[in-house]
Amino acid sequence: MALASPPSLSQDKAGNALPPIAQELSQLDWLNRETVAERPVSYWDASPLRAAAMVRPRTTEEVSMVLDACSRLGQSVILHGGRTNCVDSSRAAVDQVILSLEKMDRIVEIDPVGGIAVVEAGVILQALQEELRGHGLFLPLDIGARGSCTIGGNIATNAGGVNVLRYGMMRNLILGLEVVLADGTVLSSMNRMLKNNSGYDLKQLFIGTEGTLGVITKAVVRLEPVIARTGTILLAVPGFDGVTALLQSARRMLGSALQAFELMWGSYYDALTGPDGHSPPMERGSPYYVLVETALPASDETMLDDFLTSALEDGLVTDGVVAQSEAQRARIWKVRDDFDAILRSGDTYLFDVSLPIAHMHDYVDRVRDACHAVLPDAIVHVFGHIGDGNLHLFVTPRPGGTASKTDRKAVDECVYAPLGRYGGAISAEHGIGREKRDYLPISRTDAEIDLMRRMKRLLDPDLILNPGLVVKT
Repeated sequence: MALASPPSLSQDKAGNALPPIAQELSQLDWLNRETVAERPVSYWDASPLRAAAMVRPRTTEEVSMVLDACSRLGQSVILHGGRTNCVDSSRAAVDQVILSLEKMDRIVEIDPVGGIAVVEAGVILQALQEELRGHGLFLPLDIGARGSCTIGGNIATNAGGVNVLRYGMMRNLILGLEVVLADGTVLSSMNRMLKNNSGYDLKQLFIGTEGTLGVITKAVVRLEPVIARTGTILLAVPGFDGVTALLQSARRMLGSALQAFELMWGSYYDALTGPDGHSPPMERGSPYYVLVETALPASDETMLDDFLTSALEDGLVTDGVVAQSEAQRARIWKVRDDFDAILRSGDTYLFDVSLPIAHMHDYVDRVRDACHAVLPDAIVHVFGHIGDGNLHLFVTPRPGGTASKTDRKAVDECVYAPLGRYGGAISAEHGIGREKRDYLPISRTDAEIDLMRRMKRLLDPDLILNPGLVVKT
């Protein structure tokens, strides 16, 4: 049942308001509303975080205690990982409790023989990457927010990133999960085997469902051996037909070694390599730039050179830069990853969509035309993991100025509405949160959305877990 009214608040010894659950579970680590307000809502929203209180459990048992009490008291709870989400999932109401997994940050086990790691949900992605490096292993997931995002958040949003072509989404990297349900029940499904067809694969209920069905507390993740040698090239491409032909050539010539195929529209590259941006790795002004990265066998010294030579001979590219060192590789990726120059140009909205590659050029043109029709000065910058059909768009509705709520709604319509004609998705890897919830019918049928609602009510009948996220209930 839905909450009829917010629970009443008590006070701690200092006179700060605390919800009754904090009084009942006083042995846990609680932050009052004043301390919570010292934190920003998220990476994207610097406004003070509002909530009745925040609890920071250290164990699965403590998470279970919190949710059991929340269920009994009718207390809704907002879940926090690294707060790097892009879809308004971290914001809480003043009567809600935030459950942060930040204290559950242990790397429990690394098993080189089994090729797995067991980690708690609050482990920072980069911390795990660095620890694994000493074992000659790595977790294939890599995203720009690696220094802040958590493994639990990566699982809850089914994170993608730059290596999806070779390794798949986060879903492909998870063997087992431990989850606490809304009533405090601990569901331990910590499978360690690649093959396990023993009944329903229950972990799939919680991967990508944004904490609306349960709280992920621990995971078994798949690992890979450290890549012997990485090859990275940046290519200038004169037309979109050349981009798609280049992708086909990369798949054919590089095969399973192809790790990333990133596309930057020329305006995005030029904006990030301008006077206040990064030093350009190659000349500006091309319509498109493609970043190709490969995981090359140590024995193969010519694969990447042969690919570049073929692309030049076929007229698919006009110029190319091959990274000769890790520093050069980092410089190329910095242009792709570090978009602060765009964010400094004024209030800017970030979008994450996917659609068939063949329709991308037409789609981007439609979005630009639609934005300019309602906001003539709007600037649209585009890049994406084109090999897996994912585009990211930055829209600055009023360069140098402040955007309004009306501007946001107008831009949302410009970006999402055209996706229907191409069979596209309103979210490729960032999730739905609150921000995209009203646009879900563009990508999902009524029957699918109805089933999502029924699943939510089955596993969270009192609607206390991340209420308002993903689907309207």
